Amino acid sequence: MNERDALRALAADLPHAGDDAAVVDGTVITTDMLHERTDFPAGTTRYTAGWRAVGASLSDVAAMGATARAAVAVYADEAFDREELDRFVAGAVDVCEAVDAEYVGGDLDEHVEFTTATTAIGRVTDAGSVTRSGARPGDALCVTGEWGRSAAALRLFNKGEDAAVERANELFRFTPRVADGLALAPSATAMMDSSDGLARSCHQLAEASAVGIELDRDAVPVHPAVEEVAGDSAERFELAAHFGEDFELVCAVPESEVDGVEEACPAGLTRIGTVVEGPENGAPRVVADGDPLPDRGYTHGDE
Repeated sequence: MNERDALRALAADLPHAGDDAAVVDGTVITTDMLHERTDFPAGTTRYTAGWRAVGASLSDVAAMGATARAAVAVYADEAFDREELDRFVAGAVDVCEAVDAEYVGGDLDEHVEFTTATTAIGRVTDAGSVTRSGARPGDALCVTGEWGRSAAALRLFNKGEDAAVERANELFRFTPRVADGLALAPSATAMMDSSDGLARSCHQLAEASAVGIELDRDAVPVHPAVEEVAGDSAERFELAAHFGEDFELVCAVPESEVDGVEEACPAGLTRIGTVVEGPENGAPRVVADGDPLPDRGYTHGDE
C-alpha cells in the first residue's frame, strides 16, 4: 500500500485528511518526515537539509493560504556532529526567516540513518483557508514559479563534481510560496502544493474537486536548470511534470480574477490549463494537449 492508498483507507475515520495541512480553530498545522536514503542525495549539505526539510512543511502552510508562524524539527542520526547539527539549524532558521516565520527548536534522537521530522504552524487570515476540493468548471488552472528544479538538482548531484553539487544544493533550497499563497487565498477556489509533482497534483486536485483538467504542455513554466540536463522537449516535460518535489503551488482561480492575482504573486503565476466538467463515472479526467496525462509522480511506498 502506497501513501495515497493509505490516505484513502484512512478517509472514513479521518474526514479532514487529504489536504496539505489541518486547520484547528484558525491554526494551520502540518508535519513531514524526510530520510537520507530517499530525500537527501549524496552531497546534500546539512544546511540544505535543514532548509529543505523545514521548507517542505512551510510549503504546506502556504498551500492553505495561511501566514507562517513557526516551525520545529526532529534531528536524528547515527551520531551527533556539532558542526553538522549547527548547519542544519542554520538552514532551518534561514528558511523560516525567508517567510517571516520563526524556527523555535525541536528534538534530537539517534537513528540508523539521518532522518528529520518537521512541523510547521500558521494562521488562517480573514480570507479563510483554501482546500483542494473547491475547483469549479471554467476556473483557470494556474501554478506559481518554475518547474523541474529538483529534478535538475538530482541530475547535478549524481554528477558528483564539486561545482555541480554546489549548484544542486542551491536548487534544493527553494523558497516556500507563503506570500503567493496569501495573495491567492482570497480568489483561489482550490489550492495545493506540488510535492508529488505537477501531473500527480493535477490528478489529486481533480479527484478532490470531482472535476476534470485540461492542460497545455507548452504553458508549463520550466526552470532554466532543466535545460542544462534535459536531452529533448519530451524529457524536459517529464522532469517538469512528473519528478515532483518542486514545492510550487497548483491552484484553480476564477477566470475573471487571474490577471489581478497574477500581479500580486511574488513568484509569478502562470495559467497552464482549464478546469472542466468531470466524467460521469467520477474518475478524474486529466489531459495534456488532448492526451491523457499519466498519474505519475513522487509517492512514498511505491517501492
